[in-house]
Amino acid sequence: MGPGAEHADFHTIDPSKDVDGFGAASVGLLVQNRPKLVACTPSGVIELLQRERIQIAGRHAVVIGRSDIVGKPMAMLLLHLDATVTICHSKTPHLAEVCRQADILVAAVGRPGLVTREFVKPGATVIDVGVNRVSDPAVASRLFPAGHRRLLLFQSKGSVLVGDVHPEVEDVAGALTPVPGGVGPLTITMLMANTLRAARERVR
Repeated sequence: MGPGAEHADFHTIDPSKDVDGFGAASVGLLVQNRPKLVACTPSGVIELLQRERIQIAGRHAVVIGRSDIVGKPMAMLLLHLDATVTICHSKTPHLAEVCRQADILVAAVGRPGLVTREFVKPGATVIDVGVNRVSDPAVASRLFPAGHRRLLLFQSKGSVLVGDVHPEVEDVAGALTPVPGGVGPLTITMLMANTLRAARERVR
């Protein structure tokens, strides 16, 4: 399905039922800082940052990824909370150098282990949105040293879920979300919260 077909599908959804927050009305309200139903993964990331008392206002946030589902709404939410936001993507020159300026780094590109320690300022908060199933032994060996429990899991199952952030970043970051078990469960939680919010609005 091409992007045109995907956008056509979005137009068939009643904005009051757009619990994924992907439709034009939802996105427009978000851009104007009047959000109602916001994309679930970015909402979950903000919830995580706020509950962990990570300062957003006045900090430099870098988002790697410009998708309509994660990258763009993530940048908008951070901007509305007074972060200075840079959006990076596959065509960004000197990507590691740009990312290394971030106080908050959000990786959402779908490339296993792309973000290495060279991308991360010491002490930065790193949010790994990527969920990638690795089945190539060479990739698994690049990500995990011999004897690592995740590599042993790969060897026993033939695949392993990894994020966009290389495990070595744990030694540099001030905080790092795990994959799996980090942003994923929050995405589901925010979907349920949006569903509840939309249901309440319809019975008013």
